[in-house]
Amino acid sequence: MKELQYLNKYFAKYKFQFLLGIFITIVAQIFSLFTPELIKDSINSVLSTAQDGSIHPEKVKGMLTNNLLLILATTLIGGILTFFMRQTLIVMSRHVEFDLKNEVFRQYENLSPSFYKKNRTGDLMNRISEDVGRVRQYVGPAIMYALNTVISFAVITTHMFTISPKLTFYTLLPLPILAYSIFWISQQINKRSTLYQQNLSKLSSFTQEMFSGIRIVKAYSLEKQKQDDFTELSRDSVAKNLSLAKVNALFGPFMILLIGISNLVVIYVGGMMYINGNIAEIGIIAQFVIYINRLTWPVASLGWISSMVQEAEASQKRINEFLKIQPDIQNNNPTHTPVLGQIAFNNVTFTYEDTNITALKNVSFTVNKGETLAILGRTGSGKSTILSLISRLYDVDKGKITVDNENVEDLNLYDLRNSIGFVPQDAFLFSDTISNNIKFGKEEASHDEIVAVAQKSMVHNNIIGFNKQYETILGERGITLSGGQKQRVSIARAMIKDAPILLLDDCLSAVDTETEEAILNNLLEFCKDKTTIIVSHRVSSAKNADKIIILEDGEILQQGTHNQLINQQGYYKELYLKQLSEKELQ
Repeated sequence: MKELQYLNKYFAKYKFQFLLGIFITIVAQIFSLFTPELIKDSINSVLSTAQDGSIHPEKVKGMLTNNLLLILATTLIGGILTFFMRQTLIVMSRHVEFDLKNEVFRQYENLSPSFYKKNRTGDLMNRISEDVGRVRQYVGPAIMYALNTVISFAVITTHMFTISPKLTFYTLLPLPILAYSIFWISQQINKRSTLYQQNLSKLSSFTQEMFSGIRIVKAYSLEKQKQDDFTELSRDSVAKNLSLAKVNALFGPFMILLIGISNLVVIYVGGMMYINGNIAEIGIIAQFVIYINRLTWPVASLGWISSMVQEAEASQKRINEFLKIQPDIQNNNPTHTPVLGQIAFNNVTFTYEDTNITALKNVSFTVNKGETLAILGRTGSGKSTILSLISRLYDVDKGKITVDNENVEDLNLYDLRNSIGFVPQDAFLFSDTISNNIKFGKEEASHDEIVAVAQKSMVHNNIIGFNKQYETILGERGITLSGGQKQRVSIARAMIKDAPILLLDDCLSAVDTETEEAILNNLLEFCKDKTTIIVSHRVSSAKNADKIIILEDGEILQQGTHNQLINQQGYYKELYLKQLSEKELQ
């Protein structure tokens, strides 16, 4: 249970509910002692009446009625206490589940992009749902029934020993066999549960990717092949689940066998002791039979408890694997640090850890507040990397990035990112209304503000053409919209944030030149007091910038203004002439 020790902090947090549940369980088990005692007295009284004719039957009848009412009362009180035990411990487990899911989600948010490159979405979803659910079974039902079992054994066996130590010894003789069996079967459950959970993650990842890429599957007519792949994964899942179920199935029959043997031992040994005069009352045998059967569920639940604990151990181990990961990007300054917008790269070098590709090599430039910088270059030249470093999605290997003359690593991370409006190269929209997708940049934005930025990003006319206009629900990743419409909604989302820094990562690649020109003209007015960095493959997006940088293989090849660069031989002039001729041909 080493991995489950991580949950001890939650037991400490909810110690009042936990201790109250233990107290209620103890009281409930104490009440469970009364019924067998009353039944013993009733049997002895009936036998005494039969053997001694001097005892009046009405007196025995009155005592039996009294005992019956007491049995009903103690049973009712025991039931009520059991209800409150469940309410206390199971509700506590739901609170722990809530806290653990939030802790996992926060860790997901804090982990760097490199983590998501190494892990599949389906597996991460499975850990926050299936794995946390199995851990909750340990915190709630497993703990509750384990406490009930331990306290039942402690209370009942202690009382049995006070009555007849010898009979108690013979009655509990099968328990060592039970203990060893549980130990062996628990090991098997742990191994098979781990394999099953790993396979379930593979299955979740496969289905998640299939649903996300269903258009590609259909376009390539791969439905049959993917169905076969899914069937194979499902068969493997069924096999591992059946393997786990077979081990779990051993518990029930084995427990019943052991309890049956214990009952036979009580009847035989108790009967012989009564015949030999070692116990004075035959009602004790009935009392012990009831005690043994009272222990039936606690003993039988040992298998279930063990199964839940082993499955929770396997699940918590998977959760701990990434909960213990320290995010690459840390907030080094908890105090508030306002950002104005001046950005400088000083001899910056950066290599991606997962691919070992050096994306930037000794890059230096400065963008003053209110200026616009355009970055052009071939695919893979390092353009998008510059934007990622400004947002501190990664930290540099060498050199330094400053914002307002302060090292970007010394700024409050959340203030830095909150001061940036970002439009990614691959526009990502959520499965929500268009209005809410735009408001993602500013939650309290009014409808008029939403319409205003939609008009500036040239997507308003498209939106009002939909049946529900701004309340149109988008499909997953914005699949309802075209590529150009998604880009323009993303631009509107960044504009409504009205941050001092605006980063545009080739966000006009899917729109026509006429629409691009209109959006750029609107951006000129919108960005006049903002620090703007535009990554693009088009000269038209860069020509009005205050500064232009040409990147090649992570190094600055050219830099200057539009007029300076078209008068120099090099990449920019070649690109300008090429795109100019293409425009004339249109």
